[in-house]
Amino acid sequence: MKIADPDAVLPPHPPNTDVRVLIPVGDRFADLRSRLAAEQVPFREVGYLLEQESVHTLNDDGQLTVVTDQSGLTRSASRRNRAASGPAAQTARDAFELMWQNHSTVEGLLTEPLPIERVVPAAWVRYLPHPMVNPAQAEAIPHIISSDEHLIVVAPTGAGKTVMGMVAALRTVLEQGKKAAWLVPQRSLTDELNEELDSWRQRGLRVERLSGEYRIDAQRIRDADLWVTTTEKFESICRTASLREALAEVGCLIVDEIHLLGDRTRGPFLEAILARVRGAGSRMRIIGLSATVANADELAGWLHARTVRVAWRPTQLTWQLPVVAKAADWSLVEGAKSRLTSGIVNMVTADRGSVLVFCSSKRNVRRTALIIAASRGADVFGVDPDDPDVVHRICAAARVGLHYKGWEYKREAEKGFRVRELDVLVATSTVAAGVNMPARAVVVQDTEVGLKSIDVATVQQMFGRAGRVGAGENEGWAFLIVDDVERAVWQRKLLAGFRVDSQIQDSFPEHVLAEAIQGRINSLSQAERWCAQTLAHHQGSRDMTPLRQAVRLLIDGDFLRQVARSDNIDELIPTELGLLTARLMVSPQVCYQLRTALAGLDLPKSPTEAENLLIQTIAAHVPELAQAAISEALKANAVQLKLAGGVVSDDGHVHIDRRQSAGSFAYSQGDLACAVLSTAANSPSQFHRGARVIAGIPYATMYPILERAPRYLHWLSSQGFLGTVHPWVAVVAADLSKRIRWRRCQPGRGAGRLLWMCEQMVTAEHAEDLVPTLWHAATSRGLTSPDWTETGRPQGTQLNPSDYAALLRDRVTGAVLESTSREVHLKCSTTAVLATWSGANYITCPAPQGKATADAPGSGSEHGTAVFTWRGDYQASGWLSEYSQCQPVVDQRLVSIQT
Repeated sequence: MKIADPDAVLPPHPPNTDVRVLIPVGDRFADLRSRLAAEQVPFREVGYLLEQESVHTLNDDGQLTVVTDQSGLTRSASRRNRAASGPAAQTARDAFELMWQNHSTVEGLLTEPLPIERVVPAAWVRYLPHPMVNPAQAEAIPHIISSDEHLIVVAPTGAGKTVMGMVAALRTVLEQGKKAAWLVPQRSLTDELNEELDSWRQRGLRVERLSGEYRIDAQRIRDADLWVTTTEKFESICRTASLREALAEVGCLIVDEIHLLGDRTRGPFLEAILARVRGAGSRMRIIGLSATVANADELAGWLHARTVRVAWRPTQLTWQLPVVAKAADWSLVEGAKSRLTSGIVNMVTADRGSVLVFCSSKRNVRRTALIIAASRGADVFGVDPDDPDVVHRICAAARVGLHYKGWEYKREAEKGFRVRELDVLVATSTVAAGVNMPARAVVVQDTEVGLKSIDVATVQQMFGRAGRVGAGENEGWAFLIVDDVERAVWQRKLLAGFRVDSQIQDSFPEHVLAEAIQGRINSLSQAERWCAQTLAHHQGSRDMTPLRQAVRLLIDGDFLRQVARSDNIDELIPTELGLLTARLMVSPQVCYQLRTALAGLDLPKSPTEAENLLIQTIAAHVPELAQAAISEALKANAVQLKLAGGVVSDDGHVHIDRRQSAGSFAYSQGDLACAVLSTAANSPSQFHRGARVIAGIPYATMYPILERAPRYLHWLSSQGFLGTVHPWVAVVAADLSKRIRWRRCQPGRGAGRLLWMCEQMVTAEHAEDLVPTLWHAATSRGLTSPDWTETGRPQGTQLNPSDYAALLRDRVTGAVLESTSREVHLKCSTTAVLATWSGANYITCPAPQGKATADAPGSGSEHGTAVFTWRGDYQASGWLSEYSQCQPVVDQRLVSIQT
């Protein structure tokens, strides 16, 4: 039995019945302890025990039965016990046995740490963070340094897998003279690992952090000894031809959280990478690290690796599933979970402990933080959870911090929680994935994210934050709050562990295309051989139909071209569109749908109509945009902003026709993306650096859309030179992509070309700082386009004189279009494409030497011409000419900046 009620009485039972009881620690249970001792009932004490449960065979039929009650912190007068038998009872019995064994009377650690020099070569010691290694590290490290075979190291969270990864990297770099690549699942984790490896830089090793937020020069990537990179960024390097030689120098691939092979988003990229380098004869060694892989041996069999299991953990972890009552009204369940969370927090912090609380959404983080603050005496009446400044001020005063992507006080909360200025941190799952934020207790409040249940690996990672070494916590407590219906399911999942299953089949087109551009697939038979290397195939998915359908989609979408060879084998050759799609890492399936939808549109008659059509189309067809997360409370604001076309007045208000009241329209997928992108297009002044809420929508809610949309717009704009989309699509997409990417410059329509020029004048590594500087310098002088005649280099450009001169030649500036009644002649200074159109029909003519001739398109608004240079500049006739230059945006504070 698990008893959390000090007044509980043992049920009648026959003599010689095996009775064992788990009870909480504390004075409230002194009488219960005395009664159990008097009855000679074995019992063990568990800190913060909240579960109330009995598992028995006292029924008339002797069947194993479990009876579960709600947690003592949330019991109501109408509560009911829930009884179950069969698998649910067996799982409850196993969970009891696990907790019973974990709370045996044996105390302390089973083994002691060892001096680091007894485990690794003396020359490596100065690179490692601690003079001692714990027993888990002492067990695993000899396997890492004694051979070149692939390994999967399974060790509990908190066992120090980072040091294991460091040793693998040091062996590769110092002993073998090769590069190492360290793959982590999230950008935030590259930040932390990068900081930990600063000491390596001080000792002469070249460590480069590679993720979407950090752009560095390609030569630094080539020169680096160690890459710390997200999975997606590493795949991007694999797809970049100019970095293939550097990639060939990588001798070890360290994969943090290798169980994320089973993640629907990140898993396919990781599987594609590992499928290339698996096998005993690979030149790139794989070291996979994970805390939660139930089928580690199956993964090892696929990789031709050996499994190293480490059972030692530096802290004793106790996990529980406190129960709230299931109700038809979802808000009642949510309220009960919030009250239970607050009760657990107060119970642990009253004992001078710290607590991490995980929630399913950013808004739930803010809401829960306010509830906890209120339980500590804070006045939260009338506080808007979407007002970040007020939420931060009230919660910080109550020693409660918040943490999620886009929360501007995130770093402050991390620091405060680490030094215990804050004793509660409420966060999304980012913290669970490896950021070192230890606590005495962890509370997982939500079992679903959106409409999807969170996976076991994520829950176990969250649990692993409890009792981390280095925080003075030798014991950890973890609580997953569940309703009484789902409790047995979660109990079974947690006991079984996390099974990794392949997720690659749904994204076959993207990965077949990636292999094709790298030269590994050039026929259907080679594609089938590649498929046989995947985890999906290893796990029994042998049907090649999904693969053949993927190849057909790539051919139909003009990503691959099928060419008959003399040996009767059809060769698959990547097209320019295929190369572009793979390089930008956008989904071919999504791109195919996007091009098809755009091709079916009538020719717009104005820039406003064109931008609306383009925004609506990408918002509907790009899943990351269509399914962007938004809370129920904000949906009306999104609808209103969409109806207003993104037009926001200077005072921040949105005005729409009364006949278009937002209350008359239900929120639909894509509405948020339409609203956000339209606002960036039509109200650029709202995106000043201090903007936190725009038209009632937090900037943090807008941010994922603003970051993702430019990639698809850039994909469309690049096709002007390829001739694979209508010229109006390419021109409008080019302008929008730059305006959204550099929204903090508050650029208006037509600014795309000048922003493009600013990008071209700096390196990717310094673009974030220098592009706005160059933009403000240019606009303060009244420049509206890159069509200046001066040949001297502007102040701030990073190009040498010859490269800058080449850039000037590669503009469309000075292009001459001469028209007759029958033909259009182009003369320009660089390789370009001449496009002409009549309505929805268009043709393109290449101008490899800057000269081309095309049939005249006719006259009128339905006809026009455009020129696209190979480097990305453009000009067009008719209403598209509005995108050739922007109106001056003069900032008087910057007038003194000279170019």
